[in-house]
Formats: sequence, structure tokens, C-alpha cells
Amino acid sequence: MPIIRVAYLPLITYPEPVSDDAIEAAVEVAAALGCEVRATTFSADIPSVSTPIGGLLINIPEMIRTAEETSRNHCGRLHKLVADRAGSRVKSHCSTRKVHAGAEGDAAAVEARYYDLTLLPLAKGSVTGRDHAQSVIFGAGRPAILIPPSVKSEPLKRVAVAWDGSRVAARALADVMPFLGDDTQLTVLTVQGEKALAGQDIAEALASSLELRGYSARAQNVALGGRKIAEALQEAALESGSGLLVMGGFGHSRVRDFVLGGATQGVFADTRLPILLSH
Repeated sequence: MPIIRVAYLPLITYPEPVSDDAIEAAVEVAAALGCEVRATTFSADIPSVSTPIGGLLINIPEMIRTAEETSRNHCGRLHKLVADRAGSRVKSHCSTRKVHAGAEGDAAAVEARYYDLTLLPLAKGSVTGRDHAQSVIFGAGRPAILIPPSVKSEPLKRVAVAWDGSRVAARALADVMPFLGDDTQLTVLTVQGEKALAGQDIAEALASSLELRGYSARAQNVALGGRKIAEALQEAALESGSGLLVMGGFGHSRVRDFVLGGATQGVFADTRLPILLSH
């Protein structure tokens, strides 16, 4: 039977839901990658809180019930949004899980391990969305794609690879390989002047290795030019016409406080195109 690739789409609904346009963009990325979509919406289970003043001034139980009901309603609405956007182009399935508020990222990280990759819709300025995405990327052990709302529906013909010769960069490259077509053009990007590299020709070395294996690849050394590295990489990827930037995710977590590398932190702050992160 033919191989079917499945993308996982975890959607938070509390304290605010993922933006509709970012979710629609995620479905477009799934279509470009030739993936089915398995979406999980997370319905918030908010624990009761006791206060010294009881319920004299604030009806806390009622506030919790209202918030949980709003979360459940968002789940149903997002199911319909995913199904409508997928239409007949992308096979999709949606389910709902009720989890403790704040634990959605950990729950999604566990579910993500059962799929080929995770799609993470990310609206600029959404702290909740950013924290959720970081939990999945650093907890799942599987590749994930950050997706801004501006993505258009088009085949994935050009892919940029951020390359510094590191283990996580090699892991990210391996993770994207199953999604590359015979006609995909790869641009290997190495930023000069940001940190010490193993050599001046590592982009050329990777491009040659990819060509040896039958891929169409070219090397491009990128001058930092006073920019942040995430900005330099994304601008170079967009200038090359790439619809996806592939990079390793640097960072570690310590009791839900994430310490990120400069490039990783930069793409979370300002995601300009779909970015596959692998950790």
C-alpha cells in the first residue's frame, strides 16, 4: 500500500484560540507537503480556586464555567474551520481532548511523537501560541513547522536550508528529506560573521553532497550585515524564492522556562515564512 504522511495540528483554545488565518495557512502547508491532517483541539479544564473572601465579590466558579464553555465552543468552531479549509484537497480528521489549562503543550508534545511532523500556527505577538509551540518543539522529538498567517497555497518547489555544520542542522536536513520532490531546488544558507564555523566552504560542501545524491542544490554564503541572524536567514530564504526554511532548533527547557539560541529565538519573535525546526 502507498505511504501516507500525516501532519499533526494541535490547536489551543485557552486563554485565547489560535488565529483563524494561521490555522488556514497550516492547512495550506499540509497540502503543499502532500500530508493528511490530524487536528486536536484542546478544551481547557480549569481547576477551581479558593479565595479568602469566598464568593462575596467575585463568582469564581461561574467564571470558570464560562471560560470552559468558551473553550469548548472554540473547539467545535476550529474543527469546522479545518474541515472547510481542507475541503477535498486534504484528508483531515479532528478530535478534542480535555486537559488541564497550561498543560496543552506537554499533551501535544506526546501526541506529536506519533506523526511525521507537527504544524504550529503562530500569530505574531501571541505569547500563548509561542509558549505552546516551544513545548512541542523541545518535547516531541519530531520536526515541527512554524507557520505565519501569510502563507499562500503553492507547491513546495524551493527550500532553503540553514547550515552551520552542527548536529541539529544535520537532523533538520534529514527530517525534511522525505518531503522533497524530485524537482525541489535546495539553497544552502550559511551566515558569515555570526559565530565561528568549521570552515568557510561548509555551504559548498553540503551542496556538493546533495548534488551527489541527485538533488538540485546551490550554496549561498550570507553576510550578517548588522542584522540579527534570524532576520538574515529569513530574508535570504525569501530572496531565493523558498517556501520553507529548514533549521535546527537550539535550546533547552528548565521547568517551562526556555533558553533559546539566537536564531531560534529570532524566528519565534518574527516568523516570515514557514520554518521547519528540528531539535
